[in-house]
Amino acid sequence: MPVTPTHVTSYPASDPGFAAVPVDDLLAGEADLIARIKLCYGIDRDSFERDVLALVRRYAACVHLLPATADNYFSKPGGLLRLGLETAFFSLQGTDAHIFSGRMSISARRQLEPRWRHATFIAGLCCELHRLMSHISVTDAAGEAWPAFLRPLADWLATRGSERYFLRWRPQAVEARGLGLFALPHVVPPAVMADLSEGNAVIVPHLLASIGGIPVYRDHNILDELVRRSLALVIDRNLAASADRYGSPQYGSHLERYLVDALRRLTSGNSAWIANREKSRLWFGQDGLFLVWPGAAEDIHQLLEADQLTGIPKAPETMLELLLAAGVFEAAAAGRATWSIQPPGAKAPLEAVKLSAPAILLAGIEPPPVALPQALEFKPAPASAPVAPQTPAPGPPLAPLKSDTQLSLTPPPEKPAECDVHVTSVEETPESLSLEPATFTLQAPMRLNPVVRDALADAVRTLNDGMGPPTVCTVAQGVFVPLEEFGRRGVQPSLAMRALTEANLLVKPNRNGPPTLSREFNGNPTVGIVLDPRCVSGLDLAGFAAPPAEGS
Repeated sequence: MPVTPTHVTSYPASDPGFAAVPVDDLLAGEADLIARIKLCYGIDRDSFERDVLALVRRYAACVHLLPATADNYFSKPGGLLRLGLETAFFSLQGTDAHIFSGRMSISARRQLEPRWRHATFIAGLCCELHRLMSHISVTDAAGEAWPAFLRPLADWLATRGSERYFLRWRPQAVEARGLGLFALPHVVPPAVMADLSEGNAVIVPHLLASIGGIPVYRDHNILDELVRRSLALVIDRNLAASADRYGSPQYGSHLERYLVDALRRLTSGNSAWIANREKSRLWFGQDGLFLVWPGAAEDIHQLLEADQLTGIPKAPETMLELLLAAGVFEAAAAGRATWSIQPPGAKAPLEAVKLSAPAILLAGIEPPPVALPQALEFKPAPASAPVAPQTPAPGPPLAPLKSDTQLSLTPPPEKPAECDVHVTSVEETPESLSLEPATFTLQAPMRLNPVVRDALADAVRTLNDGMGPPTVCTVAQGVFVPLEEFGRRGVQPSLAMRALTEANLLVKPNRNGPPTLSREFNGNPTVGIVLDPRCVSGLDLAGFAAPPAEGS
């Protein structure tokens, strides 16, 4: 008997989905954290249940047992609930060290400070709500999709009478934090917004700006600063715990937002980032918006280090790779990430990165910067062919030589042969013939542990002129890196070797032997590893031997 389509289930038996458990059962599993939140608030039980626990219940009804990511941080069932509660707790805890209304009177501060603390807690709780709209698709057993814009997940499951629901991750989902504003009314009722806005016109705009990822150009958003710092701390803690229990997680996928935010803050508030000003980091031409690199990366690192964010990369190479992968920057060509530009007044071309869209940094800036009338990309002129001697045109007779003029008896120098291109004529300047020295930088994949990446990039950078004595050297099969160089940079050599092995970046001197190599370095016997030369830009790969064959 043929099976009709109505009898075909939408999901295989191997996908159990998630149970539609009551919200009270969800919160019972987070009782310890909720108790810490109550202690941090320092209010009576009735006020806590009315002002705080009610919001937590509504948030749990929205996210239910959904994980925050597919295979990264907070990826277990209930991950998004735990992520919101932890971020809200640490954000609330951070308000104890800040005064939000410092310019107001004591009586005004007494009225507004509790509202600022409440808004900061809400911003931390709802900071990842946008994932409900952009990253996942939820259906029940019948294949009916959850309308995330219309109602919380728990309410929809109760209406449908569903006992289980199923999750599908959207392929190549783009983070759009502004979508979190559409889910916010599911968690925060209008009465709470009205209470937060009483007696001021700042708290609610700062709250919405933080949840939506919108920079506040003319004011310092302390609330968002606390949430960003807390979220980075929470994710970093979860990644560390996951690495101990489940192997190596994917690092770096949550860092793009902090880097983009730093770019916007520098563009709006740093005088060295005013577009098209002399010695500026930012140049806007007919061919796009460029950032002088790695100088801009140093400014980003200093800003984020002052924010005390956890896990932020230090190496410009790491920042560049993250922002390229996120689509914020646009690569110049295959195998070359940076561009060469020559702004007006620059004596030589500058290394720069190009924004994929100028609006990423310039949107909201008043008055908006005006693009220069010319393109900024530097394109070397093609070498001109040698010019054949020409017969001078007839003209007036040459003036007679003076009587005291002595004719030279030395024959003029012969024209150099075409193959002797290394001979320099007196008319050519050193600048016209000099070649830029090769720049050696690490080009490691994003899956490499960022701590190991930063240490390795710093060591590889010493191969360049002017960077001090080299701490690594080239050998027949790659780049020799002494293990002590990792220790000097605060990284355990065993951690570095494990991370590089997992990323397939090491070349074993003997395929069946240990991954280390012992050789003389700076006159001393040294133990180190050999890095694959393809991971270092600027090296001539033709000069390296192939890896040893199996069993050699």
